[in-house]
Amino acid sequence: MAFMEKPPAGKVLLDDTVPLTAAIEASQSLQSHTEYIIRVQRGISVENSWQIVRRYSDFDLLNNSLQISGLSLPLPPKKLIGNMDREFIAARQKGLQNYLNAITTNHILSNCELVKKFLDPNNYSANYTEIALQHVSMFFRSEPKWEVVEPLKDIGWRIRKKYFLMKIKNQPKERLVLSWADLGPDKYLSDKDFQCLIKLLPSCLHPYIYRVTFATASESSALLIRMFNEKGTLKDLIYKAKPKDPFLKKYCNPKKIQGLELQQIKTYGRQILEVLKFLHDKGFPYGHLHASNVMLEGDTCRLLDLENSLLGLPSFYRSYFSQFRKINTLESVDVHCFGHLLYEMTYGRPPDSVPVDCFPPAPSMAVVAVLESTLSCEACKNGMPTVSRLLQMPLFSDVLLTTSEKPQFKIPSKLKEALRIAKECIEKRLVEEQKQIHQHRRLTRAQSHHGSEEERKKRKILARKKSKRSAIENNEEQSMKYNNSNNSAGSGASSPLTSPSSPTPPSTAVEHAPF
Repeated sequence: MAFMEKPPAGKVLLDDTVPLTAAIEASQSLQSHTEYIIRVQRGISVENSWQIVRRYSDFDLLNNSLQISGLSLPLPPKKLIGNMDREFIAARQKGLQNYLNAITTNHILSNCELVKKFLDPNNYSANYTEIALQHVSMFFRSEPKWEVVEPLKDIGWRIRKKYFLMKIKNQPKERLVLSWADLGPDKYLSDKDFQCLIKLLPSCLHPYIYRVTFATASESSALLIRMFNEKGTLKDLIYKAKPKDPFLKKYCNPKKIQGLELQQIKTYGRQILEVLKFLHDKGFPYGHLHASNVMLEGDTCRLLDLENSLLGLPSFYRSYFSQFRKINTLESVDVHCFGHLLYEMTYGRPPDSVPVDCFPPAPSMAVVAVLESTLSCEACKNGMPTVSRLLQMPLFSDVLLTTSEKPQFKIPSKLKEALRIAKECIEKRLVEEQKQIHQHRRLTRAQSHHGSEEERKKRKILARKKSKRSAIENNEEQSMKYNNSNNSAGSGASSPLTSPSSPTPPSTAVEHAPF
Protein backbone atom coordinates (compact mmCIF):
# COMPACT_ATOMS: atom_id res chain seq x y z
CA MET A 1 0.00 0.00 0.00
CA ALA A 2 1.50 3.35 -1.01
CA PHE A 3 1.79 6.18 1.48
CA MET A 4 -1.57 7.80 2.25
CA GLU A 5 -3.35 5.27 0.03
CA LYS A 6 -6.93 4.77 1.20
CA PRO A 7 -7.63 1.53 3.06
CA PRO A 8 -10.09 -0.97 1.57
CA ALA A 9 -13.74 0.07 1.63
CA GLY A 10 -15.33 -0.50 5.00
CA LYS A 11 -11.95 -0.86 6.71
CA VAL A 12 -11.32 1.71 9.46
CA LEU A 13 -7.62 1.78 10.37
CA LEU A 14 -7.78 3.83 13.55
CA ASP A 15 -4.65 4.64 15.52
CA ASP A 16 -5.78 3.35 18.92
CA THR A 17 -2.90 5.13 20.67
CA VAL A 18 -4.19 8.64 19.84
CA PRO A 19 -5.39 10.01 23.20
CA LEU A 20 -9.08 10.62 23.85
CA THR A 21 -10.05 13.58 26.04
CA ALA A 22 -13.49 14.05 27.57
CA ALA A 23 -15.25 17.12 28.95
CA ILE A 24 -18.74 17.19 30.49
CA GLU A 25 -20.52 20.06 28.72
CA ALA A 26 -23.92 19.90 30.44
CA SER A 27 -26.34 17.79 32.42
CA GLN A 28 -30.07 17.22 32.01
CA SER A 29 -32.44 15.87 34.63
CA LEU A 30 -35.11 13.42 33.53
CA GLN A 31 -37.86 11.88 35.69
CA SER A 32 -35.69 9.65 37.86
CA HIS A 33 -32.11 10.22 36.81
CA THR A 34 -29.60 12.72 35.42
CA GLU A 35 -27.80 12.42 32.09
CA TYR A 36 -24.41 13.98 31.44
CA ILE A 37 -23.58 15.26 27.97
CA ILE A 38 -19.88 14.64 27.28
CA ARG A 39 -17.75 16.05 24.48
CA VAL A 40 -15.07 13.52 23.49
CA GLN A 41 -12.16 14.48 21.26
CA ARG A 42 -9.58 12.30 19.53
CA GLY A 43 -6.17 13.93 19.44
CA ILE A 44 -5.76 17.66 18.95
CA SER A 45 -8.33 18.37 16.25
CA VAL A 46 -11.53 20.00 17.50
CA GLU A 47 -13.23 18.75 14.32
CA ASN A 48 -12.52 15.17 15.40
CA SER A 49 -14.95 15.25 18.31
CA TRP A 50 -18.39 13.94 19.17
CA GLN A 51 -21.00 13.95 21.94
CA ILE A 52 -22.01 11.01 24.12
CA VAL A 53 -24.65 10.85 26.84
CA ARG A 54 -23.91 8.89 30.01
CA ARG A 55 -25.74 8.30 33.29
CA TYR A 56 -24.07 7.85 36.64
CA SER A 57 -24.90 4.13 36.39
CA ASP A 58 -22.75 3.95 33.21
CA PHE A 59 -19.81 5.45 35.09
CA ASP A 60 -20.42 3.02 37.95
CA LEU A 61 -20.44 0.04 35.57
CA LEU A 62 -17.18 1.17 33.95
CA ASN A 63 -15.59 1.71 37.35
CA ASN A 64 -16.56 -1.79 38.48
CA SER A 65 -14.91 -3.23 35.37
CA LEU A 66 -11.75 -1.21 36.01
CA GLN A 67 -11.44 -2.46 39.59
CA ILE A 68 -9.28 -5.28 38.23
CA SER A 69 -6.53 -2.67 37.84
CA GLY A 70 -6.24 -2.31 41.62
CA LEU A 71 -6.23 1.49 41.26
CA SER A 72 -8.30 3.71 43.53
CA LEU A 73 -10.20 5.81 41.02
CA PRO A 74 -12.05 9.01 42.12
CA LEU A 75 -15.62 8.07 41.18
CA PRO A 76 -18.09 10.11 43.28
CA PRO A 77 -20.09 7.90 45.68
CA LYS A 78 -23.70 6.89 45.10
CA LYS A 79 -26.53 8.88 46.69
CA LEU A 80 -30.10 7.65 46.84
CA ILE A 81 -31.82 10.64 48.48
CA GLY A 82 -31.49 14.20 47.20
CA ASN A 83 -29.72 13.16 44.02
CA MET A 84 -31.87 15.47 41.88
CA ASP A 85 -30.93 18.67 43.77
CA ARG A 86 -29.30 21.29 41.58
CA GLU A 87 -26.30 21.78 43.90
CA PHE A 88 -25.76 18.03 44.17
CA ILE A 89 -25.86 17.59 40.39
CA ALA A 90 -23.29 20.40 39.93
CA ALA A 91 -20.99 18.82 42.54
CA ARG A 92 -21.39 15.35 40.99
CA GLN A 93 -20.65 16.71 37.51
CA LYS A 94 -17.39 18.14 38.84
CA GLY A 95 -16.56 14.79 40.48
CA LEU A 96 -17.32 12.86 37.28
CA GLN A 97 -15.07 15.23 35.33
CA ASN A 98 -12.24 14.46 37.75
CA TYR A 99 -12.91 10.77 37.17
CA LEU A 100 -12.75 11.18 33.40
CA ASN A 101 -9.49 13.11 33.74
CA ALA A 102 -8.02 10.30 35.87
CA ILE A 103 -8.75 7.53 33.37
CA THR A 104 -7.83 9.48 30.22
CA THR A 105 -4.44 10.58 31.60
CA ASN A 106 -3.45 7.10 32.82
CA HIS A 107 -1.35 5.59 30.01
CA ILE A 108 -2.57 2.01 30.50
CA LEU A 109 -6.24 2.76 31.28
CA SER A 110 -6.62 5.23 28.42
CA ASN A 111 -5.55 2.54 25.92
CA CYS A 112 -7.74 -0.26 27.28
CA GLU A 113 -10.84 -1.52 25.47
CA LEU A 114 -13.21 -0.74 28.37
CA VAL A 115 -12.40 2.98 28.33
CA LYS A 116 -12.38 3.18 24.51
CA LYS A 117 -15.85 1.62 24.31
CA PHE A 118 -17.18 3.97 27.00
CA LEU A 119 -15.91 7.10 25.23
CA ASP A 120 -16.11 6.04 21.58
CA PRO A 121 -18.84 3.42 21.15
CA ASN A 122 -19.14 3.99 17.38
CA ASN A 123 -15.56 2.93 16.63
CA TYR A 124 -15.19 0.31 19.36
CA SER A 125 -18.48 -1.56 19.22
CA ALA A 126 -17.08 -4.75 17.66
CA ASN A 127 -16.43 -7.95 19.59
CA TYR A 128 -12.72 -8.30 18.85
CA THR A 129 -12.40 -11.69 20.55
CA GLU A 130 -15.18 -13.05 18.33
CA ILE A 131 -13.49 -11.62 15.22
CA ALA A 132 -10.19 -13.23 16.23
CA LEU A 133 -11.92 -16.59 16.84
CA GLN A 134 -13.46 -16.50 13.37
CA HIS A 135 -10.06 -15.98 11.75
CA VAL A 136 -8.39 -18.61 13.93
CA SER A 137 -11.14 -21.13 13.12
CA MET A 138 -10.61 -20.59 9.41
CA PHE A 139 -6.90 -21.23 9.93
CA PHE A 140 -7.59 -24.55 11.68
CA ARG A 141 -9.57 -25.83 8.71
CA SER A 142 -6.34 -26.04 6.73
CA GLU A 143 -4.02 -26.78 9.68
CA PRO A 144 -5.81 -29.48 11.71
CA LYS A 145 -2.73 -30.51 13.73
CA TRP A 146 -3.17 -27.52 16.10
CA GLU A 147 -5.76 -27.32 18.86
CA VAL A 148 -6.92 -24.44 21.08
CA VAL A 149 -6.55 -25.13 24.81
CA GLU A 150 -8.02 -21.85 26.08
CA PRO A 151 -8.19 -18.14 25.20
CA LEU A 152 -5.68 -15.99 27.09
CA LYS A 153 -8.08 -13.16 27.79
CA ASP A 154 -6.76 -9.59 27.85
CA ILE A 155 -3.11 -10.57 28.56
CA GLY A 156 -1.95 -7.82 26.17
CA TRP A 157 -2.75 -4.12 25.92
CA ARG A 158 -3.78 -4.07 22.26
CA ILE A 159 -7.51 -4.00 21.53
CA ARG A 160 -7.15 -5.70 18.14
CA LYS A 161 -4.65 -8.40 19.11
CA LYS A 162 -5.82 -11.60 20.79
CA TYR A 163 -4.01 -14.61 22.27
CA PHE A 164 -4.85 -18.31 22.61
CA LEU A 165 -3.06 -21.10 24.44
CA MET A 166 -2.40 -23.93 21.95
CA LYS A 167 -1.12 -27.47 21.69
CA ILE A 168 -0.10 -29.84 18.91
CA LYS A 169 -2.40 -32.86 18.80
CA ASN A 170 0.42 -35.41 18.67
CA GLN A 171 2.44 -33.54 21.33
CA PRO A 172 -0.22 -32.75 23.96
CA LYS A 173 2.21 -31.77 26.74
CA GLU A 174 3.79 -28.91 24.80
CA ARG A 175 2.13 -25.54 25.18
CA LEU A 176 2.25 -22.81 22.57
CA VAL A 177 0.68 -19.40 22.27
CA LEU A 178 -1.11 -18.16 19.16
CA SER A 179 -1.42 -14.42 18.53
CA TRP A 180 -3.82 -12.96 15.99
CA ALA A 181 -3.75 -9.28 15.04
CA ASP A 182 -5.68 -7.01 12.70
CA LEU A 183 -4.05 -4.41 10.44
CA GLY A 184 -3.05 -1.02 11.81
CA PRO A 185 -2.85 2.51 10.36
CA ASP A 186 0.84 2.16 9.39
CA LYS A 187 0.43 -0.85 7.08
CA TYR A 188 2.08 0.41 3.88
CA LEU A 189 3.33 -2.88 2.44
CA SER A 190 1.49 -4.38 -0.53
CA ASP A 191 -0.57 -7.45 0.39
CA LYS A 192 1.87 -9.71 -1.44
CA ASP A 193 5.00 -8.27 0.23
CA PHE A 194 3.23 -8.26 3.60
CA GLN A 195 2.37 -11.96 3.38
CA CYS A 196 5.87 -12.90 2.15
CA LEU A 197 7.55 -11.03 5.02
CA ILE A 198 5.25 -12.53 7.66
CA LYS A 199 6.08 -16.03 6.37
CA LEU A 200 9.81 -15.18 6.57
CA LEU A 201 9.68 -14.60 10.34
CA PRO A 202 10.13 -18.30 11.36
CA SER A 203 13.44 -18.25 9.46
CA CYS A 204 14.79 -15.44 11.67
CA LEU A 205 17.37 -16.90 14.08
CA HIS A 206 19.01 -14.66 16.66
CA PRO A 207 20.07 -15.34 20.25
CA TYR A 208 18.00 -12.35 21.41
CA ILE A 209 14.86 -12.81 19.27
CA TYR A 210 12.10 -15.14 20.48
CA ARG A 211 11.65 -17.82 17.85
CA VAL A 212 8.48 -17.91 15.75
CA THR A 213 7.24 -21.49 15.26
CA PHE A 214 4.68 -20.73 12.57
CA ALA A 215 3.46 -17.59 10.78
CA THR A 216 0.85 -16.88 8.14
CA ALA A 217 -1.11 -13.85 6.95
CA SER A 218 -4.21 -12.90 5.00
CA GLU A 219 -4.90 -9.56 3.35
CA SER A 220 -6.29 -8.18 6.61
CA SER A 221 -4.48 -9.88 9.50
CA ALA A 222 -1.63 -12.10 10.65
CA LEU A 223 -1.45 -15.20 12.83
CA LEU A 224 1.72 -16.37 14.58
CA ILE A 225 2.52 -19.26 16.92
CA ARG A 226 5.36 -19.31 19.45
CA MET A 227 6.29 -21.53 22.39
CA PHE A 228 4.50 -20.53 25.62
CA ASN A 229 6.89 -19.40 28.34
CA GLU A 230 5.60 -20.08 31.86
CA LYS A 231 7.91 -17.46 33.40
CA GLY A 232 6.66 -14.69 31.16
CA THR A 233 8.18 -11.43 30.02
CA LEU A 234 10.69 -8.96 31.43
CA LYS A 235 7.74 -6.86 32.62
CA ASP A 236 6.36 -9.89 34.49
CA LEU A 237 9.71 -10.22 36.25
CA ILE A 238 9.79 -6.54 37.22
CA TYR A 239 6.18 -6.52 38.47
CA LYS A 240 6.24 -10.04 39.99
CA ALA A 241 3.22 -10.85 37.78
CA LYS A 242 1.68 -14.03 36.42
CA PRO A 243 1.86 -14.16 32.59
CA LYS A 244 -1.73 -15.39 32.13
CA ASP A 245 -3.32 -12.59 34.18
CA PRO A 246 -5.03 -9.65 32.39
CA PHE A 247 -2.81 -6.69 31.49
CA LEU A 248 -4.70 -4.27 33.77
CA LYS A 249 -4.31 -6.59 36.76
CA LYS A 250 -0.62 -7.25 36.15
CA TYR A 251 0.76 -3.79 35.58
CA CYS A 252 -1.55 -0.95 36.67
CA ASN A 253 -0.85 -1.01 40.40
CA PRO A 254 2.07 -3.26 41.38
CA LYS A 255 2.06 -4.38 45.02
CA LYS A 256 5.81 -4.01 45.37
CA ILE A 257 7.90 -1.53 43.39
CA GLN A 258 11.48 -2.71 43.09
CA GLY A 259 14.00 -2.36 40.29
CA LEU A 260 16.39 -5.05 39.06
CA GLU A 261 19.94 -5.68 40.21
CA LEU A 262 22.64 -3.64 38.46
CA GLN A 263 24.12 -6.69 36.73
CA GLN A 264 20.69 -7.66 35.37
CA ILE A 265 20.19 -4.11 34.07
CA LYS A 266 23.57 -4.19 32.34
CA THR A 267 23.13 -7.67 30.83
CA TYR A 268 19.53 -7.30 29.69
CA GLY A 269 20.20 -3.80 28.37
CA ARG A 270 23.20 -4.96 26.34
CA GLN A 271 21.30 -7.91 24.86
CA ILE A 272 18.38 -5.71 23.82
CA LEU A 273 20.68 -3.14 22.24
CA GLU A 274 22.48 -5.89 20.30
CA VAL A 275 19.25 -7.15 18.73
CA LEU A 276 18.10 -3.59 17.94
CA LYS A 277 21.39 -2.97 16.12
CA PHE A 278 20.93 -6.23 14.22
CA LEU A 279 17.44 -5.22 13.06
CA HIS A 280 18.55 -1.69 12.16
CA ASP A 281 21.45 -3.06 10.09
CA LYS A 282 19.00 -5.37 8.29
CA GLY A 283 16.71 -2.44 7.49
CA PHE A 284 13.90 -4.16 9.37
CA PRO A 285 11.71 -1.57 11.13
CA TYR A 286 10.80 -2.42 14.73
CA GLY A 287 9.48 0.51 16.81
CA HIS A 288 7.73 -1.65 19.42
CA LEU A 289 10.19 -2.01 22.28
CA HIS A 290 8.72 -2.19 25.77
CA ALA A 291 9.10 -4.58 28.70
CA SER A 292 6.11 -6.75 27.69
CA ASN A 293 7.74 -7.38 24.31
CA VAL A 294 10.87 -8.88 25.86
CA MET A 295 10.66 -12.57 26.75
CA LEU A 296 12.94 -13.96 29.46
CA GLU A 297 14.62 -17.35 29.25
CA GLY A 298 16.98 -17.70 32.19
CA ASP A 299 19.38 -14.74 31.95
CA THR A 300 18.62 -14.15 28.29
CA CYS A 301 16.30 -11.52 26.82
CA ARG A 302 14.52 -12.32 23.57
CA LEU A 303 12.60 -9.72 21.58
CA LEU A 304 8.95 -10.37 20.66
CA ASP A 305 6.44 -9.19 18.07
CA LEU A 306 8.58 -8.34 15.05
CA GLU A 307 5.37 -8.65 13.04
CA ASN A 308 3.89 -5.48 14.58
CA SER A 309 5.67 -3.10 12.22
CA LEU A 310 4.67 -5.21 9.19
CA LEU A 311 1.03 -5.10 10.31
CA GLY A 312 1.31 -1.32 10.74
CA LEU A 313 0.43 -1.33 14.44
CA PRO A 314 1.17 1.85 16.44
CA SER A 315 3.72 1.75 19.25
CA PHE A 316 2.86 1.44 22.96
CA TYR A 317 4.81 4.67 23.61
CA ARG A 318 3.57 6.59 20.55
CA SER A 319 1.69 9.19 22.60
CA TYR A 320 5.04 10.03 24.26
CA PHE A 321 7.44 10.32 21.32
CA SER A 322 4.87 11.97 19.03
CA GLN A 323 5.39 15.07 21.22
CA PHE A 324 9.04 15.45 20.19
CA ARG A 325 9.91 16.40 16.62
CA LYS A 326 13.51 15.16 16.87
CA ILE A 327 12.32 11.57 17.47
CA ASN A 328 11.27 11.12 13.86
CA THR A 329 12.83 7.83 12.67
CA LEU A 330 12.11 4.26 13.77
CA GLU A 331 15.73 3.98 14.92
CA SER A 332 15.32 7.00 17.21
CA VAL A 333 11.93 5.63 18.35
CA ASP A 334 13.65 2.39 19.42
CA VAL A 335 16.28 4.33 21.36
CA HIS A 336 13.68 6.46 23.13
CA CYS A 337 11.63 3.36 23.98
CA PHE A 338 14.81 1.76 25.29
CA GLY A 339 15.03 4.70 27.70
CA HIS A 340 11.53 3.89 28.99
CA LEU A 341 12.51 0.22 29.38
CA LEU A 342 15.75 1.06 31.19
CA TYR A 343 13.87 3.37 33.57
CA GLU A 344 11.40 0.57 34.37
CA MET A 345 14.21 -1.95 34.95
CA THR A 346 16.00 0.53 37.23
CA TYR A 347 13.11 1.84 39.33
CA GLY A 348 10.48 -0.90 39.01
CA ARG A 349 7.89 1.42 37.47
CA PRO A 350 7.50 3.70 34.44
CA PRO A 351 8.35 7.42 34.65
CA ASP A 352 5.53 9.69 35.85
CA SER A 353 5.99 11.89 32.78
CA VAL A 354 8.40 12.41 29.90
CA PRO A 355 10.72 14.24 29.55
CA VAL A 356 12.21 13.50 32.96
CA ASP A 357 13.70 16.55 34.68
CA CYS A 358 15.31 14.78 37.61
CA PHE A 359 16.13 11.09 38.00
CA PRO A 360 15.85 9.33 41.39
CA PRO A 361 18.98 7.71 42.88
CA ALA A 362 20.07 4.75 40.74
CA PRO A 363 22.38 1.75 41.40
CA SER A 364 25.04 3.47 39.28
CA MET A 365 25.65 6.89 37.74
CA ALA A 366 26.28 5.02 34.49
CA VAL A 367 22.56 4.14 34.46
CA VAL A 368 21.58 7.77 34.92
CA ALA A 369 23.89 8.79 32.07
CA VAL A 370 22.02 6.50 29.65
CA LEU A 371 18.63 7.66 30.98
CA GLU A 372 19.63 11.30 30.51
CA SER A 373 20.64 10.58 26.92
CA THR A 374 17.21 9.13 26.09
CA LEU A 375 14.57 10.65 28.40
CA SER A 376 15.83 14.08 29.55
CA CYS A 377 14.51 17.41 28.25
CA GLU A 378 17.74 18.01 26.36
CA ALA A 379 17.63 14.57 24.70
CA CYS A 380 13.99 14.91 23.65
CA LYS A 381 14.67 18.40 22.30
CA ASN A 382 17.93 17.67 20.48
CA GLY A 383 17.47 14.04 19.41
CA MET A 384 18.37 10.49 20.40
CA PRO A 385 21.82 8.88 20.32
CA THR A 386 22.32 5.87 18.03
CA VAL A 387 22.20 2.30 19.30
CA SER A 388 25.94 2.06 18.53
CA ARG A 389 26.56 5.09 20.76
CA LEU A 390 24.60 3.50 23.64
CA LEU A 391 26.62 0.28 23.29
CA GLN A 392 29.81 2.31 23.78
CA MET A 393 28.60 3.91 27.02
CA PRO A 394 30.18 2.64 30.29
CA LEU A 395 26.98 0.88 31.44
CA PHE A 396 27.12 -1.62 28.56
CA SER A 397 30.62 -1.50 27.06
CA ASP A 398 32.14 -3.99 29.54
CA VAL A 399 29.30 -6.58 29.38
CA LEU A 400 30.51 -9.92 28.00
CA LEU A 401 27.98 -11.87 25.93
CA THR A 402 28.58 -15.62 25.94
CA THR A 403 26.18 -16.80 23.21
CA SER A 404 27.62 -18.72 20.30
CA GLU A 405 24.45 -18.73 18.18
CA LYS A 406 25.01 -17.06 14.82
CA PRO A 407 22.25 -14.62 13.77
CA GLN A 408 20.43 -15.46 10.53
CA PHE A 409 17.73 -13.48 8.77
CA LYS A 410 17.86 -13.47 4.98
CA ILE A 411 15.58 -10.90 3.39
CA PRO A 412 15.43 -10.85 -0.44
CA SER A 413 16.48 -7.56 -2.08
CA LYS A 414 12.98 -6.90 -3.40
CA LEU A 415 11.48 -7.22 0.08
CA LYS A 416 14.25 -5.05 1.56
CA GLU A 417 13.24 -2.30 -0.84
CA ALA A 418 9.57 -2.74 0.13
CA LEU A 419 10.57 -2.50 3.80
CA ARG A 420 12.55 0.68 3.13
CA ILE A 421 9.59 2.36 1.42
CA ALA A 422 7.16 1.23 4.16
CA LYS A 423 9.55 2.54 6.82
CA GLU A 424 9.69 5.94 5.10
CA CYS A 425 5.89 6.05 4.99
CA ILE A 426 5.61 5.23 8.70
CA GLU A 427 8.09 8.00 9.47
CA LYS A 428 6.25 10.48 7.21
CA ARG A 429 3.01 9.92 9.11
CA LEU A 430 4.84 10.37 12.41
CA VAL A 431 6.51 13.61 11.24
CA GLU A 432 3.19 15.00 10.03
CA GLU A 433 1.53 14.16 13.34
CA GLN A 434 4.41 15.75 15.27
CA LYS A 435 4.13 18.90 13.14
CA GLN A 436 0.41 19.20 13.87
CA ILE A 437 0.96 18.67 17.60
CA HIS A 438 3.75 21.26 17.62
CA GLN A 439 1.57 23.85 15.85
CA HIS A 440 -1.34 23.12 18.18
CA ARG A 441 0.92 23.50 21.22
CA ARG A 442 2.24 26.86 19.98
CA LEU A 443 -1.28 28.11 19.32
CA THR A 444 -2.48 26.92 22.73
CA ARG A 445 0.46 28.62 24.45
CA ALA A 446 -0.20 31.86 22.58
CA GLN A 447 -3.89 31.79 23.48
CA SER A 448 -3.11 30.98 27.09
CA HIS A 449 -0.56 33.78 27.26
CA HIS A 450 -2.94 36.20 25.57
CA GLY A 451 -5.70 35.30 28.03
CA SER A 452 -3.60 35.46 31.20
CA GLU A 453 -4.40 38.01 33.91
CA GLU A 454 -1.03 39.69 33.51
CA GLU A 455 -1.54 40.08 29.77
CA ARG A 456 -5.04 41.46 30.26
CA LYS A 457 -3.64 44.10 32.64
CA LYS A 458 -0.93 44.99 30.13
CA ARG A 459 -3.51 45.35 27.37
CA LYS A 460 -5.68 47.59 29.57
CA ILE A 461 -2.71 49.84 30.38
CA LEU A 462 -1.72 50.00 26.71
CA ALA A 463 -5.32 50.75 25.72
CA ARG A 464 -5.49 53.61 28.25
CA LYS A 465 -2.17 54.99 27.04
CA LYS A 466 -3.31 54.73 23.42
CA SER A 467 -6.63 56.40 24.25
CA LYS A 468 -4.83 59.20 26.11
CA ARG A 469 -2.32 59.66 23.30
CA SER A 470 -5.14 59.68 20.76
CA ALA A 471 -7.01 62.34 22.76
CA ILE A 472 -3.89 64.54 22.93
CA GLU A 473 -3.30 64.12 19.20
CA ASN A 474 -6.94 65.04 18.49
CA ASN A 475 -6.64 68.19 20.64
CA GLU A 476 -3.43 69.17 18.89
CA GLU A 477 -5.03 68.55 15.50
CA GLN A 478 -8.07 70.69 16.41
CA SER A 479 -5.78 73.43 17.70
CA MET A 480 -3.72 73.39 14.50
CA LYS A 481 -6.88 73.55 12.38
CA TYR A 482 -8.11 76.55 14.41
CA ASN A 483 -4.79 78.35 14.06
CA ASN A 484 -4.59 77.60 10.34
CA SER A 485 -8.11 78.90 9.92
CA ASN A 486 -7.25 82.17 11.64
CA ASN A 487 -4.03 82.57 9.68
CA SER A 488 -5.89 81.91 6.46
CA ALA A 489 -8.45 84.57 7.30
CA GLY A 490 -5.75 87.11 8.21
CA SER A 491 -3.82 86.76 4.95
CA GLY A 492 -6.73 86.38 2.57
CA ALA A 493 -5.69 89.46 0.36
CA SER A 494 -2.45 87.83 -0.62
CA SER A 495 -4.16 84.60 -1.64
CA PRO A 496 -5.04 84.20 -5.30
CA LEU A 497 -8.73 84.73 -5.95
CA THR A 498 -8.78 81.60 -8.07
CA SER A 499 -7.61 79.30 -5.22
CA PRO A 500 -10.28 76.58 -4.78
CA SER A 501 -9.15 75.75 -1.27
CA SER A 502 -9.65 79.23 0.19
CA PRO A 503 -12.17 81.26 -1.80
CA THR A 504 -12.30 84.93 -0.70
CA PRO A 505 -15.68 86.71 -0.65
CA PRO A 506 -15.66 89.91 -2.73
CA SER A 507 -16.76 92.09 0.20
CA THR A 508 -13.82 90.86 2.28
CA ALA A 509 -11.41 91.58 -0.55
CA VAL A 510 -12.63 95.12 -0.89
CA GLU A 511 -12.53 95.66 2.84
CA HIS A 512 -8.86 94.63 3.00
CA ALA A 513 -7.75 96.40 -0.23
CA PRO A 514 -4.76 98.69 0.23
CA PHE A 515 -5.38 102.38 0.26
